[in-house]
Amino acid sequence: MARGALYRRRVGLGAAVSLLMLVWLAIPGQAGPGHDGSAASEAGLHSEKDAAEESDEILGIAYSYSGIATAPGVEVDSDAYVQAFAEAADLPTVPGTWSELQDTNYNSDSEDYRDAFISNSGGGSGNVSGRMTGLAVADNGDVYAGAAGGGVWKSTDDGDTWDPIFDDAAASIAIGAIAINPDDDSIWVGTGENNTAFENHKGVGVFRSDNGGATWEQVGPNVTNSTIGDLEFDGAGNVYVATSRGLFSRSLSDPLSDPWALEFDATSFGFTPSPYGLSIVNDVEVQPGTDGDVVVANMAWRSGASYNGFYVSRDGGETWTAGKLSGAINPKEVGTASIDYSTDGSTLYTVIESTLLINKPNIQTGNTVLAGIYVSRTGDPDGPWNQIANYRKLQQSGSALKLSKGYAPGVQAWYNQFLGVDPADPDHVYVGLEEVFETRNGGTSWRAIGPYWNFTMPCANDGLDSCPKTTHPDQHVVAFGDGQVWVGNDGGIYSRDLDQDPSSPEGWHNHNADLRTLQYYGAGAGITPEEPGNPAIDPGVMVWGGMQDNGVSLLAPGLDEMVSPEGGDGGQQLVNPDNGDESIGEYVGLDMWLTTNGGYSPAEPPFDLGPLVYHEITPACGAFTYTPDPCDPLPRFIAPFTWDDADTDHMVAGGQYVWESTNGFDTRCSATACDWKRVFDTGAGRSVTALSVSGDTIYAGWCAPGTGCNPATSSTAGAGFSSGVATNAGGTWHQVTGALPNRYISAVAIDPTDETGMHVYAALGGFSRRWIDSAGVGQVFESEDGGATWTNISGNLPDAPARDLVLDQGGNLVLATDVGVFTAGPSGGSWSQLGSGLPHAVIDDLSFYPNGTTILAATHGRGLWSLALPA
Repeated sequence: MARGALYRRRVGLGAAVSLLMLVWLAIPGQAGPGHDGSAASEAGLHSEKDAAEESDEILGIAYSYSGIATAPGVEVDSDAYVQAFAEAADLPTVPGTWSELQDTNYNSDSEDYRDAFISNSGGGSGNVSGRMTGLAVADNGDVYAGAAGGGVWKSTDDGDTWDPIFDDAAASIAIGAIAINPDDDSIWVGTGENNTAFENHKGVGVFRSDNGGATWEQVGPNVTNSTIGDLEFDGAGNVYVATSRGLFSRSLSDPLSDPWALEFDATSFGFTPSPYGLSIVNDVEVQPGTDGDVVVANMAWRSGASYNGFYVSRDGGETWTAGKLSGAINPKEVGTASIDYSTDGSTLYTVIESTLLINKPNIQTGNTVLAGIYVSRTGDPDGPWNQIANYRKLQQSGSALKLSKGYAPGVQAWYNQFLGVDPADPDHVYVGLEEVFETRNGGTSWRAIGPYWNFTMPCANDGLDSCPKTTHPDQHVVAFGDGQVWVGNDGGIYSRDLDQDPSSPEGWHNHNADLRTLQYYGAGAGITPEEPGNPAIDPGVMVWGGMQDNGVSLLAPGLDEMVSPEGGDGGQQLVNPDNGDESIGEYVGLDMWLTTNGGYSPAEPPFDLGPLVYHEITPACGAFTYTPDPCDPLPRFIAPFTWDDADTDHMVAGGQYVWESTNGFDTRCSATACDWKRVFDTGAGRSVTALSVSGDTIYAGWCAPGTGCNPATSSTAGAGFSSGVATNAGGTWHQVTGALPNRYISAVAIDPTDETGMHVYAALGGFSRRWIDSAGVGQVFESEDGGATWTNISGNLPDAPARDLVLDQGGNLVLATDVGVFTAGPSGGSWSQLGSGLPHAVIDDLSFYPNGTTILAATHGRGLWSLALPA
């Protein structure tokens, strides 16, 4: 008999800022909670109204993560990061070398980790890595891939192996674009991811290498404070760069130290920039055959700005006009767009996100934000434009989203988007949305050659592993080379032969086995249990971690690859130090899932599903399988939960409320009974950002307003943002009276040797008032009276966002920041870099191995690392 469970819809919630449309899909013939297994119920648990309401949350949660770096402001000059890295380099270094933990592939499709409810194993993505946003293939076949938070990687063997080549080039290794100058084969890299998602990071400019990435030089001093969407060579001795502050250009013969010339921004046409003063140019293309004269660019803010549209020059950038866009394109709905010419310049294609739909998704039933795919068959940017696909046409092309009510192709077109024309065939076009689509006849017909996943495909009736492998969902970048099309998405890099039969989904080459660009939010470790029935029984340590759009990973000594027991997005992670099989992971919004057998769930026929080995234990209102009463209405996207290291049965979790359980791995929750007890209300519109518990004492950092803690509701930086700390230290719950800077409280840590619970530390995100008005000064503070007073113990720390703070066995402080890991004695003040060899990725989380002396660092872009603390 088929197991009575539903697959959870993994909608790319991590990087995508997510529409939070947690749609369920029934496996044919199965029923699940609240479902009868009928065709009608297979459409999903959420109604169209639900989906529309949830999509309105996009802007509300967009700063849920970025606020750690920016609050109480809305933007930070990139010079802040450059100077923070310089300050870090001047600090002494505690001896030791960080070790990268992942020395094998990360298989998202392991047949032994296929829980019938929470796993995405069997979806068909195979080996995965982190989000890729830049991609270029050289004439000699070398491939360059840019990771959203993990730098530039190079392969000289068709993507079988990769090496990082950008780690020491810049203060930011968040990549927005890569291009190769065909005149001299130099590699150009634009830093700063341009996807306008909640955990994108700003760049520090454009860099060039003339030796295949061995060394790098910065190009121009004046495009640093931006993100970069594209780099384009015009064939006439110039290069354009599309930035979040307008379109710039320079002559390739100018010294690299010369500034870029501004072609235009919003003010050039009398328009008001979008929020935060931005003029976001997403793509720029030069029409072949015009000697660089005809240039077209898309400048648009995804949610709409006065300047949204296409901009055209017909004299090599001397003058610019707004595109007329005659024909099928509605100029009033032009949002983020990708554009590309055929090699001969005769045909121009574009895929456009609709600002009308992103703001009013309930005006149609598909819940897409895709305006459509269009072609100008004259090559003229003004058109006339013909629509060659909309979401309905793409749904019928073999899309895995065909039956997904409320989640149609293009539902995240402001984030998932690319377009590329086969250099050898003007009618052969690839479009990336959530899936990869192909046309070989100029748009008359389309094929979904990279379906979202295999769960809904006809081939799954014969077993999930009977289906061909597909790409990871959520597409971002495309390139051509060596007879292949290459795509980058939230799961890494894939390629496909250009002459592959489009009627067959087979043929994808997976290039992720050797990429190390995973974007972790949290991690934990526990000793491997010696018990039968679990393959990970070799003595050693099991390491778990939750990450952006790649679920929860497990590294175990008995496994020959890293596996994914949980799918979707992973957040914080708790692991029993004495038994690594016992783990609590998090989907977004405080949705906690518990396993006591290491997630081991080997596939069973007829649908290649394993047994249910996870329990949902969240008190949040957004629970999948039940609605707790009471429930938490306002947990953050990545919400905090933790336990008392001296008593792991004692757990706390936070949303608007602080929740407590004393049942540890026996914690259960349902619609009728829940072991989580609500112990404190931080206040309406507030949400917990940090927690610490020791004995009976709990501290909770919080921010407001709402889940985003977003100060952007006012034109005045910092207006509307507030933060604070609540505690029950002393016996009753109260807001602490001591003043901390009004910034994001990223961590609180109680001194475990203080039985009174009055000795506590707090770590703050953001930058000082040097960079953000009203931000105050200091990253780490200490209180010996339960928060009544605080002392700034930041000392010589770099002025950069702090993200986590832990105490080692000797009471020494270990701090994770955007620019490294630092340590100091219990009184702070004099800080040192902890070890060497850690890449320049943001460090989101710190925890300890079971021995208490090895520290585990979770980076957002370069995976997991460990370091044995000096004796």
